[in-house]
Amino acid sequence: MRRFNNTISHPKGFILVGFSEWPRLEMVLFMAISIFYIMTLLGNSAIIVLSRIDSRLYTPMYFFLANLSFLDLCYTTSTVPQMLINIQSHRRNISYMGCIAQLFIFLGLGSTECILLSVMAFDRYVAICQPLHYTVIMHSRLCQKLAAVAWVTGFSNSLVQTVLTFLLPRCGQYRVENFFCEVPAMLQLSCVDTRINEVEMYAAVVIIKVIPVGLILFSYINIVRAVVRIQSSEGRKKAFNTCGSHLLVVIMFYGSAISGYAYMAPKSNSAKLKGKLLALFYGLITPMLNPLMYTLRNKDVKGAVKKLLGREQEQG
Repeated sequence: MRRFNNTISHPKGFILVGFSEWPRLEMVLFMAISIFYIMTLLGNSAIIVLSRIDSRLYTPMYFFLANLSFLDLCYTTSTVPQMLINIQSHRRNISYMGCIAQLFIFLGLGSTECILLSVMAFDRYVAICQPLHYTVIMHSRLCQKLAAVAWVTGFSNSLVQTVLTFLLPRCGQYRVENFFCEVPAMLQLSCVDTRINEVEMYAAVVIIKVIPVGLILFSYINIVRAVVRIQSSEGRKKAFNTCGSHLLVVIMFYGSAISGYAYMAPKSNSAKLKGKLLALFYGLITPMLNPLMYTLRNKDVKGAVKKLLGREQEQG
């Protein structure tokens, strides 16, 4: 109990350093991040609305895509508004409970996305490799269970890591070397040996990130084999377009998220900047690009947009 009390006694909470060491870059980022955040809100909200109002999108693929869009809305909102307020007001502080909530929500949503992307790869695997049995296998109840497993697993991992991280004593250290509260940045504040926490964190990375990546690779190896056997060039093109969008999202998200661990304990200012920019990429840029990736080559979504716009013009 004494150890735990030592971690919560600081009245000021934490200081989010963010990009304050680069004031000119910070102002440029403020404008860019504001635009990207608005685009993220509009793009992901559009996916959710379209998947609810257009019957052509009542399929497992768009059920999972709507889940991903809702997740990305929450994912960016857990960090970006706080960061914009901090840049504009030059106040970098966040309360202790606010930091706990931010870390728990951001990590939970990020972990959930890792699982959800592997579920979406499985959906594409069944659709292309088992097309005749697709509707039987991917029935609505299974889709709901798979989505629930992704959310529960993601937030269970977050709960464990959040508790272990905030049990560590910090001995007056409260400057977080990032623009939001995350596990690697919080571990740097500890005044005791954090090797056990780091081992636990890397074990979680294996379970939440590496294993899903393995499942995604397995799914896509089988998808490529099935697509090569398709006789119709139109069928191959459609399959590659559908899977290509998901694969690009996977590469962007996993690539930036896993690379971020290389800058867990940066020594130089340039390494710090790279780590923060990577965090910004997987925390904002990837969620903004997800709707574009899934809609640019998708005839169903384009048709739903045209149908919605046509309906609005008739009403006008």
